[in-house]
Amino acid sequence: MQTSGVNFCNLPPWVLASRHFNRNPQPIELQGVCHGHRNLFQRLAEMDDPEQRATLFSDYMDVTFQLHQWREQTTPGGRKSLKNSYLRFLRGWMFDSNSREGAVLKGWVESRFGLPPTFHGQPIASPQAEAYFAYLVDRMRGSARTSAIQAQFDLLFEFAQYELRRRFPGQTFFPLYRGIYDFAEHPILEQPAKNRCLVRLNNLNSFTADFERAWEFGNRVLAARIPACKILFFSGLFASALLRGEEEYLVIGGEYDVEVLTGG
Repeated sequence: MQTSGVNFCNLPPWVLASRHFNRNPQPIELQGVCHGHRNLFQRLAEMDDPEQRATLFSDYMDVTFQLHQWREQTTPGGRKSLKNSYLRFLRGWMFDSNSREGAVLKGWVESRFGLPPTFHGQPIASPQAEAYFAYLVDRMRGSARTSAIQAQFDLLFEFAQYELRRRFPGQTFFPLYRGIYDFAEHPILEQPAKNRCLVRLNNLNSFTADFERAWEFGNRVLAARIPACKILFFSGLFASALLRGEEEYLVIGGEYDVEVLTGG
């Protein structure tokens, strides 16, 4: 898997992309995020109720990034900048991962982890391909008039990681499922058995914890053990219904071992 030369976390891109990492994961930490927001995490540590922690996180994001002040802005651009928060991009991803919102989220993964997308509406063979340029255009247009959206995603990732550790202590992997129709988005690298493959997942992917729900998205289902450290967002992280209905997880990509399940 092609990777960028640099990233902003504690492990290099080629390690994060590898099958070896996904089989034997290590904690991932974005540079300076937890330290820069240590007061938030100290307050979270004092709370036992996950819904209270979610409320605190939401309030902290509103104040830190002034998201609650969008109505007070005197210009349309100013209002749009603050209103286009991390929640808007999560909702946009839910409706269409190949949208502009999806491009912005994929761009965040690329900049922070050094993993470029391999699919955005069409396969992306390399950073020199026309498909990569089309993705960059969507990413640029989606990022326009937003307030520190990359920093918002940084904090969202660290909060999700914190909550996974609190709610599922000692759990390194999560069994998750992804419905597909074909392997256009998931090139097969190796196939040691008829129903087992090593695939290259896009740099950001939707999975679900609900096996039955996965069949609604394809006639085949990829079953994988996803490292907890590669989960950006999961259903139930917030008290709201955001992505809750599909038991959805947003998973950072790379080379993954999967079992391919077929209907009938």
